[in-house]
Amino acid sequence: MSQPDDDTLIELHLFSDIKVNQHVELLTAIAHYNRTGNRVGLGDSVNFGRPWMTGSQCSYGLISLPYLDGPNLEILYLPDIAKSVRCLWLVPITEAEVEYKKRYGNEALEDKFEEAQFRYLDGDRLSVV
Repeated sequence: MSQPDDDTLIELHLFSDIKVNQHVELLTAIAHYNRTGNRVGLGDSVNFGRPWMTGSQCSYGLISLPYLDGPNLEILYLPDIAKSVRCLWLVPITEAEVEYKKRYGNEALEDKFEEAQFRYLDGDRLSVV
């Protein structure tokens, strides 16, 4: 997603319990949008234009901290270019969750995820709001 001369370097990863080309396509589309449209960053939501997996209610993504991996994954220092890359997590979310985030904020949505014992890898999960 990032090029060495960018002011801010960011990369995204996505977790899934199955391997499908749809995930590669989503990450590629977001990387393209990041390069040619508006830059994306922590707390942003992106419209996938389709469910992230067939039959899923999740057709958006939330750019989040890499909670499942811990803070050691978040920042990668690249000594060759003397810059750091911020590695963030693309969490599939529903349209209702996007609307909730817009109304109450990112932290409130993440609180809802925690309260609901959000299953991050479940492509068939229901909305938490």
